[in-house]
Formats: sequence, structure tokens, C-alpha cells
Amino acid sequence: MIGVLVFAAIFAPYLAPYNPYTVSLDTRLQPPGGAHLLGTDELGRDILSRLIFGTRVALWVGIVTVVLSGFLGVSGGLVAGFLGGYWDAVIMRLVDVFLAFPVIILAIAIVAVRGPGLTNVLLALVLVYWTSYARVARAIVLLLREEEYTWAARTLGASPVRIMLRHLLPNAVAPMVVLASLGMGNAILAEAALSFLGLGIQPPEASWGSMLNVGMGFLRDASFLSTFPGVAIFVTVLGFNLLGDGLRDALDPRMRT
Repeated sequence: MIGVLVFAAIFAPYLAPYNPYTVSLDTRLQPPGGAHLLGTDELGRDILSRLIFGTRVALWVGIVTVVLSGFLGVSGGLVAGFLGGYWDAVIMRLVDVFLAFPVIILAIAIVAVRGPGLTNVLLALVLVYWTSYARVARAIVLLLREEEYTWAARTLGASPVRIMLRHLLPNAVAPMVVLASLGMGNAILAEAALSFLGLGIQPPEASWGSMLNVGMGFLRDASFLSTFPGVAIFVTVLGFNLLGDGLRDALDPRMRT
């Protein structure tokens, strides 16, 4: 499932049967079938082409959010877990502040202040999702810093930075990979929600959330406008959740039979 989405995102200009931004009022709101496999929207744009190009937006948002929030969260979790004391108190109280707000509400507030657009959506999602990586990384480091190899590195005079990067971080990679795969689905879903509310990707850029928003006004006469982007979001999020479950089973020795 993820492979099909990645393939569609990379080769979108070659797979899309029409230009997703070309307006043709003569063919507006055509039902699925014929020349337009999934029909056309209120401006006569091909829905299949817009879904394919929307895959690029969804995956880009997911990848950038996971990479930046993972880097920020893992770095904070390593420092908080290994150094403890003042650093642990400051970083984890900051995490608690972000966790005090519902994820989507905090993202809406950030985008509402800075304005809609792809850059602000990415900033909002990174600031929202880094906390989960920080908490998991801290919990892992609290266990690993008492291991014998960590004490051996300290005895040999290794610096805290070397211990964190060479001995602790590699042992935290597997849980972070699983968390990142699940975070991809969450980020894509959050971006779709923000675009649906008009705070995310702006027209005429193809986004599944904005396509859902447009289709909401045509539910009675042209329900397919909302059905197809909704199915795309569902399949994508389901695919990344299944990937996360599979990675957990493959990387966790306790899950192997």
C-alpha cells in the first residue's frame, strides 16, 4: 500500500491523465466513468489527477514532520534522560506544556496565528508531535544509562555526547522507527484536517483535505467529490499504521515466535 502511494507521488506527472489545475466549466461535476474515471469537481478538474498530485502533498508533509519532530524530540529525550537533573526538569516540563493542549487544537492555533500555507502547517505539526518522540526517547535512555556498557564508557572517560550518540542512540533506533511510521499517518491526517478547515494547503494546490471541504457542499448531488479523497486518506493512514505494526513485530525480539 505504501509502495503504491510512493510510486504515485514520484511519477505523478506521468500517471495523472489530466492537468490537475486545468479548469473546464463545460465538464464540471461529471460522475465517475467515461473520459474521467473518478469524475470531475465543481470547476471541471479531473478528480483522479488531483488525488494523484495530492499524494505528493500528503507524503511530503508526513516525511518532513516525522524527520524534524523526530530529530527535535529524540535530541531532547536523550539529553533529558542521560543528564537528568535540571535538564530533565526543563525539557519534560516543556513537554508537559505542549501535551496540555489537544493536538489538533494546538495545530489550529499555531496556523491561525501565522496564517495558512504549507510551511506553517509543517511548523505547527513539528511543534505538536515532537513531544511523543521526546517521552519515548527519555524512557529508553533512563533504562540504558544504567547498563554495564554505559558505565564502562564512563569509566574509560567517554564524554556525555559520545555516550549518547554512540551507545544510547543506536539502541533507541528501533522504537523510534516504529513511532515514526505511526507518526506519518498522524501527520497526514492532521494536515488533511487543517486543509479541510481552510488553514492548510490553499487552492488551487491539490490536497485531500481541501478536496473534502469542497465536496462537503455537494454531498446531495455529487457525493463522489468527498468519497474519493476520504478513501485516499483512509487507505494512506491505514497503510502506515499497518507498517508500524509490522515494524514493531519485526524489530522487537519479544514479539518474535
